[in-house]
Amino acid sequence: MNFFELLLPDFSLILCGYLLCRHSALNRQVWDQVDRLVYYFLFPVLLFHSIIKHPLDWQAARPLMGAGLCMAAAGIALAYSLPRWPLLGNRIERRLHAAGAQVAFRFNSFIALALIDRVAGPAGLPLLALLIGLLVPVFNIGAVLPMARHAGGRLSRELARNPLILATASGLCANLLGLQLPDGLTPTLTRIGQASIALGLLAAGAGMQLGAMREGKALSLALLTLKHLGLPLLALLMALLWQLPELPTRVLLMFAAVPTATSCYVLAARMGYNGAYVAGLVTVSTLLGMLSLPLALGLLVHW
Repeated sequence: MNFFELLLPDFSLILCGYLLCRHSALNRQVWDQVDRLVYYFLFPVLLFHSIIKHPLDWQAARPLMGAGLCMAAAGIALAYSLPRWPLLGNRIERRLHAAGAQVAFRFNSFIALALIDRVAGPAGLPLLALLIGLLVPVFNIGAVLPMARHAGGRLSRELARNPLILATASGLCANLLGLQLPDGLTPTLTRIGQASIALGLLAAGAGMQLGAMREGKALSLALLTLKHLGLPLLALLMALLWQLPELPTRVLLMFAAVPTATSCYVLAARMGYNGAYVAGLVTVSTLLGMLSLPLALGLLVHW
């Protein structure tokens, strides 16, 4: 299977979003509203619907949850440890590291949800939703801790109000209770899901910025290498250790290899750090995803 050709249509939408934002009347102000629409309504509906319509085998899902948590913990630990690495540590400015460490382990849920059907089919979406619900709080805490001096106690409120976590949690509860949605709602919910994928990819492209990356070149290289090489290798290692079947392995590898979250630079700027530097990292990560995703998924050829 040629994974690059498989993913090219979705990355083409990212490019379209970038070009529309920079070279048309659909400027940054328009895409800020699209971001909110996708994040607060379209993607939560997609997550909830995907979970409730596919009953989960919880016994079978436990190894994937364990592998995902171990991968997340290892990725966060590696990102935190960079200032202590020989030859690298004395070249890292601590405030830049505090702001940028999150880039090495967070993920772009827009791109992940858009790609999952192509990569793993309909059965992969509930597994991805489970990983999102499980790991979004872990990664958000990991992102904030290095910048904790400016956190001001807002983390717990943000997690409690995160629409992706709320949609996943409510969908899982409904799944456990065996609840079903009326058949008449299915066409509407399906169309909302389709709209969320296209708009999410366009918004991801519109959010790319070539920020101030002249400083912290060694740190940038280390963080992006961890994100696009280290994390997929960790995912493969955890899949082996937890003896995951082919489908959960595919989902975990894709999850690890997608670009970092576009909200990284928003969080850094809001907490008083160098948002422009982090925006540059996010942009390069989005571009690198075009290489890391096909390479990571190509590992399954020899699975």
